[in-house]
Amino acid sequence: MLVAMYCPNPFDERRPELLQAHIDAHPLATLVRLAPDGLSADHVPLLLRREGTAHGTLVGHVARANPLWQQAAGSEVLLVFGGAQGYVSPNWYATKQETGKVVPTWNYAVVHAWGRLRAVEDADWLRQLLTELTDRHERPQPRPWQLDDAPADYTGRLLAAIVGIEIPIARLQGKWKLSQNQPAANQAGVLQGLAQGQDAERALGSLMQDYLSARSQP
Repeated sequence: MLVAMYCPNPFDERRPELLQAHIDAHPLATLVRLAPDGLSADHVPLLLRREGTAHGTLVGHVARANPLWQQAAGSEVLLVFGGAQGYVSPNWYATKQETGKVVPTWNYAVVHAWGRLRAVEDADWLRQLLTELTDRHERPQPRPWQLDDAPADYTGRLLAAIVGIEIPIARLQGKWKLSQNQPAANQAGVLQGLAQGQDAERALGSLMQDYLSARSQP
């Protein structure tokens, strides 16, 4: 059963291209499943392939020793992809001076994905996956590392110690809580406050600026 997160209308984000881009930018998923002893969560970097379903297919791998691939095979799982996030002080709101009716909050962007997990033990499939993952994340390096850079017998042993997972996405839901429900003066104050923070706050401010600017376009 697909149970959506609480998401008031101002923060509801449904554009597939934006949700997929968020997954690309923040590939470490929190994978939530119902295990025999209760709820369980694993943290797994996943790659989004655009094909498979209307929303795409998530692929990755886990250690063979991890019971996830056996216990969750054929079952529905929830993937949570976090992103930029941070505290918003009421001191940043222009309306604090006018009415005092302001409180702290937290701004963030997050994507939830649902699908049924399939375990993959095929060695060729796994090698192709590792090649894709490596190419994707090594691309910014001045001399990108490649799978073939390691000795073949070494990578062969590691391949035997992992199992692939594949999750065709049945549904995507996004929540972009970036002060859309605040007047422009308060939004400007939040942006100014975030700009004076550390890297995480500035990253949130950049996301907020881009998102609000795009929303204001005709």
